Amino acid sequence: MALLLTFLIQTFIAKVYVIPSGSMETTLHGCTGCNNDRVLVDKVVYRFSDPQPGDVVVFRGPDSWRSEAPVAQPSSPLGRGLQQLGSLIGLAPPDEKDFVKRVIAVGGQTVSCCDSRNRVLVDGEPLDESYLYYLPEAGPARQIPFGPIQVPAAELWMMGDSRNNSADSRVPGHGPVPIENVIGKARMVVLPFDRFGWIDSADPQVRAIGMSETGIGGPGAPLALGLLGTLPLATGCRWRRCWENGDGPVSDFLPTLPGPAWHGRGGAGPGSRLGGRC
Repeated sequence: MALLLTFLIQTFIAKVYVIPSGSMETTLHGCTGCNNDRVLVDKVVYRFSDPQPGDVVVFRGPDSWRSEAPVAQPSSPLGRGLQQLGSLIGLAPPDEKDFVKRVIAVGGQTVSCCDSRNRVLVDGEPLDESYLYYLPEAGPARQIPFGPIQVPAAELWMMGDSRNNSADSRVPGHGPVPIENVIGKARMVVLPFDRFGWIDSADPQVRAIGMSETGIGGPGAPLALGLLGTLPLATGCRWRRCWENGDGPVSDFLPTLPGPAWHGRGGAGPGSRLGGRC
């Protein structure tokens, strides 16, 4: 019964996703062999509104979006079944065509890069992107020029926070993503516990003053807090017991904080695909 309830919740309301790569550093952590972030993705919010600039979203990559590395598939039917079960509850990579990126511009806006201060422009105005990170191993701390490009109606221009380490809408053949491909909004990091917290979704097109949506009172907070109750079902043990005793599947993800390699793979161009190495 608990497994059925978990399936229904994560199919229609919210789901925990694995972040296996470094293309959203340092907002989201992930790399091969690391204690990768698990994020709670709200599948309800975009039934009532469209994604907005600054939102970190999970989406199904269009056919033109390339998968940098395929997900290793177990050879046995039992192994494949266990992998699918693990992906359902956020313990294993799901589909290699699921990505996580930040919305930079929406339909009707014109996006380009860069101005004299290496900033992305939307409708001619520079963005205030305090979340940007440049992976030292991926090259110079600068953005690749592009555009201007007008985003079609009902589509989104997506970019990774690790700006020199993300295969996103800038890549030739990728481009904007239809809103209908969006799975949900990444609300918070739920594992590992030492990184538990809200995901910043402040609008980079507005120089906001005061608390952003990362605060506990931000929109969607009650839903996200309520959905945390699904994690014990997904992991098969109670929060308190797992936290105090280190028992059960949750303890597998209690970190010793990774070393310098956690910032992501070296080399340019990996995207932040969910469920594969990106």
